[in-house]
Amino acid sequence: MPRVRVAPAPPDRKTLDGEIARLRDLDVGGLRGHWHNVFGRRPHPHLPRHLLFRVLAYRLQAGVLGDLDGESQRLLDRSVSPEDAGQRAVELARRTVNLRPGTMLAREWNGQMQRVAVLADGFAWNGKIYPSLSKVAFAITGTRWSGPKFFGLRDKPPKGFSP
Repeated sequence: MPRVRVAPAPPDRKTLDGEIARLRDLDVGGLRGHWHNVFGRRPHPHLPRHLLFRVLAYRLQAGVLGDLDGESQRLLDRSVSPEDAGQRAVELARRTVNLRPGTMLAREWNGQMQRVAVLADGFAWNGKIYPSLSKVAFAITGTRWSGPKFFGLRDKPPKGFSP
């Protein structure tokens, strides 16, 4: 008998909004207790209520809707201010080429030419469809690569710029 795989239920926005509303109604002591339950440790004693609430609300949203991708997290971790993070994101976007469906990418790897077709919903390589260029680069090399960097789609960064 074939197995049936059941996908997780789609996120329920009303339930999430209700949880955030309950957080909003908690006092500082309640938020600190909730923090301890979520993170397994007590928050810093001088963390103000509005930051306790924002971090807990973000954690709820990330748990239900999904967190930031790794590249965005690294970009924020390296930033010293919100303005710096925004500027770095703009620079990174400028350095990445936009690909249109039908474009063919080619890269020589270990003496063999690898060709990838850009599709509307991903990338085709070796008869399989991949959701990102990074997944294609991993399939080709067996190691983790930035897909755009592997296929030479990123310009060289401006002098003095370190993402």
